[in-house]
Amino acid sequence: MDLFNSSAVANILPFDGTVEYYGSVFNAEKATNYFDLLLKNIEWKNDEVMIFGKQITTKRKVAWYADDEIEYVYSNVKKQGLAWTNELLAIKKQTEELTGESYNACLLNLYHDGEEGMGWHSDNEKSIVKDSAIASISFGAERKFSLKHKSSGETVSQILESGSLLMMKGETQTFWLHALTKSKKVRSPRINLTFRKMVI
Repeated sequence: MDLFNSSAVANILPFDGTVEYYGSVFNAEKATNYFDLLLKNIEWKNDEVMIFGKQITTKRKVAWYADDEIEYVYSNVKKQGLAWTNELLAIKKQTEELTGESYNACLLNLYHDGEEGMGWHSDNEKSIVKDSAIASISFGAERKFSLKHKSSGETVSQILESGSLLMMKGETQTFWLHALTKSKKVRSPRINLTFRKMVI
């Protein structure tokens, strides 16, 4: 498969959107190296979300990096964009080359083990350019990523390998929810980077 030709990457959704899974685009050595650098150099903080009017602090840790300190507000919590690190810029550059898209921000998640996940949601905030591509890079433990159609309830799942790239674009956020399934079998950490195009 020619990973530099996105037309060669199959859409895993049956309808109403496009999700392309490229598989591993970073070899095992590079994926491990990036995982170690990100774990050490990123300004990780426990995520804070508003649920039914209460502020909840999650075990999962997050970080927000972006051009020109672009802000991101979700779950009624504001994040100020941090300046890109060298390794983030290198990963961003390769991701842009592979997907043929451009990104101006990145939300990073650190899941310590399979007890930490992400419930059903869509990345459809007005601060994200509508129908723009969101590229997801994974380092560390393999985890199951699932999508569920908002009307039909049909689900599609994909195991995300370390060093892999998955891209959501088009009407995916309008018609589909996605989630990272929890699993007691996963005992090691995973770092996920989602590169986005924010409204400026």
